Amino acid sequence: MNTFEVITLVLNLIFCIPSLASLTRFDYWWIRGFDFPRVQISILIFVNIVLALFAYSFDETWHLIMLGALILSLIYQLRLIFPYTIFAKKQVIQYTGNAKGNAISILVSNVLMTNREYHKLIGLIEEKSPDLFLTLESDKGWERALERFEKEYKYTVKVPLDNLYGMHLYSKFPLADMKVRYLIKDDIPSIHGFVKLENGHRAKIHCLHPRPPSPTESKTSTNRDAEILLVGHEMEEDPKLTLVFGDLNDVAWSRTTKIFQRVSGLMDPRRGRGFFNTFSTEYRFLRWPLDHVFHSDDFTLMEIARERDIGSDHFPMYIKLNYSPEKKDKQEKLSVNEEEKKWAKEKIDQGKKHPQ
Repeated sequence: MNTFEVITLVLNLIFCIPSLASLTRFDYWWIRGFDFPRVQISILIFVNIVLALFAYSFDETWHLIMLGALILSLIYQLRLIFPYTIFAKKQVIQYTGNAKGNAISILVSNVLMTNREYHKLIGLIEEKSPDLFLTLESDKGWERALERFEKEYKYTVKVPLDNLYGMHLYSKFPLADMKVRYLIKDDIPSIHGFVKLENGHRAKIHCLHPRPPSPTESKTSTNRDAEILLVGHEMEEDPKLTLVFGDLNDVAWSRTTKIFQRVSGLMDPRRGRGFFNTFSTEYRFLRWPLDHVFHSDDFTLMEIARERDIGSDHFPMYIKLNYSPEKKDKQEKLSVNEEEKKWAKEKIDQGKKHPQ
C-alpha cells in the first residue's frame, strides 16, 4: 500500500467508530458523546467515502468491505437525523387561525451562570414578551437582574443555585400546585406543576435540566437518561395539555430522547422543520439541539425560533403553541414497543439506585 492508501484506511476506520459505538447500549460518556455531532460525523464520513474512491483500486476484497462499511455508517447517521430535516414529514400541524385565548408562548434560555450580560436576555424577553420564560444555570445574580419582570410576570418559581443547575420560571399566567423536585440527584432540581391558560384550561408543565454525560460532570449518561425517562414514565397513557421544556443536555435524535417521546406520547415540533441548534454559540460548525419543548398532541404550532445570542453558550429557544384539541387525531405520535418500555424502566431504576 502506498502512503495515501494507508492514511485513507486509518481515517476510514476511525470514522466507522461513531456508528459502531452508537449501536451499543453502553452509556459511558465518550460513547454517548457520539450522539451529539451526527450532522458533522455524516459530513466527515462522506469525505471519507470520496477519499476511498480515490485511494483504493478495488482489486482487493477489503477495499469493497471498507467502502461498504462507510456507506452503511453514513446511511445509519442520516437515518437518525433525517426526521429533523425540512424533507421529513412534520409531526406537528401549523396553526394559522385566531388563537382566541388558546395560545401559550414559551422562552427557554440556558443563561450560562458566569454570563453577566443580563441586558441581552432582558432585551429579548421585552421584545418577545413570552407568556412563560425559563432560565437555566441562573443564580442569585440572575435572580436580581430579572426582578424587573415581577410586575408583569406575577407568578414565579425560583431555584437559585451556584452549581450550574439553578432555574427560574416566570409566568404571566397563574401557576398552581408547583413543586421543585430532585428526581435523581439531590442537587439537580426540576420544576413541575400547572399553568392556567387564558381559556381557563390547566396545562401540566415540567421544566428539566439534567446533568450531561461528560468527563467533568458524569462519567455515564445514566443520570440524564433516568431523569428524562422518569418524567415520560410518570405521564398518563394519553397525556392532555402537557408541556415539557428545558435544556435536556441531549439531542433530539438520541435513543433516550426518542424513547422519551414514545413513552410519554409527546410531540416534537422540530420534526420536519429543522434542527434548531441551540448549542454552542461559540462554534458555528459544532452545533446541535440541546434545548427542547415537547407537548401533548392537543397543541399545534404557531411559531418556533432559535433566538439571538445573549452572551451564553446556548441560544435561547422560543415557541408559541395553540391549544387545538380538535386537531389531535391529525398529528401522529411515535409508537412504543415493549422492549423500549423495558429499557426505559431499567434506566430509571439504575439512575435511582446509583446516582452519580
